[in-house]
Amino acid sequence: MTEEEQKTDVTEERKPETEPGQVPEPEREPEREDSAYVLDQKTVGRIMYAVDIGDQAMLWQELEPFHPADIADLLEQINSFDRRRLIELYGHEFDGDVLTELDETIREEVISILAPEVLTNAVRDLESDDVVDLVEDMEESRAAEILGVLEDSDRTLVQQSLSYPEYSAGRLMQREVVMAPEHWNVGEAIDYLRNQDDLPDQFYHIVLVDPRLKPVGNVTLGKLMASRREVMLSSIVEETFHVIPAEQYEGDVAYAFNQYHLISAPVVDEDERLVGVITIDDAMAVLDEEHEEDILRLAGVSEEGSLSDRVISTTKRRFPWLAVNLVTAILASLVIAQFEAAIAQIVALAVLMPIVASMGGNAGTQSLTVAVRAIATKDLTGSNVWRFIRREVLVGLVNGIIFAVVMGIVGVLWFGGPELGYVIGAAMVINLVMAGLAGTVIPVVLDRVGVDPALASGAFVTTVTDVVGFFAFLGLAAVVLL
Repeated sequence: MTEEEQKTDVTEERKPETEPGQVPEPEREPEREDSAYVLDQKTVGRIMYAVDIGDQAMLWQELEPFHPADIADLLEQINSFDRRRLIELYGHEFDGDVLTELDETIREEVISILAPEVLTNAVRDLESDDVVDLVEDMEESRAAEILGVLEDSDRTLVQQSLSYPEYSAGRLMQREVVMAPEHWNVGEAIDYLRNQDDLPDQFYHIVLVDPRLKPVGNVTLGKLMASRREVMLSSIVEETFHVIPAEQYEGDVAYAFNQYHLISAPVVDEDERLVGVITIDDAMAVLDEEHEEDILRLAGVSEEGSLSDRVISTTKRRFPWLAVNLVTAILASLVIAQFEAAIAQIVALAVLMPIVASMGGNAGTQSLTVAVRAIATKDLTGSNVWRFIRREVLVGLVNGIIFAVVMGIVGVLWFGGPELGYVIGAAMVINLVMAGLAGTVIPVVLDRVGVDPALASGAFVTTVTDVVGFFAFLGLAAVVLL
């Protein structure tokens, strides 16, 4: 190929896809697959066929490529009868990591089905933090059974973790820690790691400690392997280093991991000595649980509920909040009852008043959701709370004015008189402003007095918007139209 042909060829390769002056088409976003990472019916059908015919080899072959989380999903999706048959046929191939992925509501059931020797092998392969997670909510007899299959040293570590308060960093941490003296160099650390037979299956840092076992820094494995042997470990420590007290609440631990982009963090006792390490997978699991708990509580549903729960237990958890809603509904009805005469004379009031209450309820829920989320993420603090409340009230005012105009026109066209339009418009403004105020102030006040705002705010906000909405609309109607 000549030089001229080469230039022509390169020019053609680099030719832009659009002509000069032409706006390029926006890149197409990847399509979302609803079936991604979900066990399809054909796969489940093949697995259950192997169970039905009792073909253990076929079952092993079908489950061999599956991650423990996928096997846990499968066990949660099938009924108790099929679950027992599958576990018994699966036999000694059962992986202990499956237990850590299972929902707590069926984990004990699965443990009770496992043969003793299978349970022993499954639990022995788990890290200490996973064993703690298994036994902390079990009955004492069942927990003793799990602890009994551990070696003495592992059992001691688990029992020490269980001595810390529930939902604390001490319960969340794993006791297997890779640490090194702060005066070592890279070569000494590498030699140490290669000579160890009991290193954790997964770890991200070497924790540097002083002579009193106080952690002073983290060294990533990447930095360790990329440095020469004579380089001192203290010179390649990470810039971001956080130490977690063992008594700290696990929700605050998860926040620190998310806020400071931590991969792992050492845990210290009251004397600031290293006792364990928390890794990002455990911290993010807590963060997911916190978010899920807030969402469920906003709906008045217990955070312990799952698809595997029985009808009676689910009913018991939901009944109290339905009872609370009934009380608030009665309170709103009492407000309506005060204006029976006005409603009897103007039937249109009965037609329109649910609109005002419904709009206020929705606006209040929007403000409430934003406030609860901001409180949970520590974005809403004393320094910006009034600015946040002012913003939500102004948003309610603007939306109220817009929808007041819309409903005013609807009222005129529907019922033929401007007075009714004025009344519902004014009531709409009042209720949406109050919704913005209640949706922010109520969760903030509840949080200040130590009550979970996600759990209790919904009922209070709904009550306020219903009562204010009905009272404003019917009260204005009584004054203006009668």
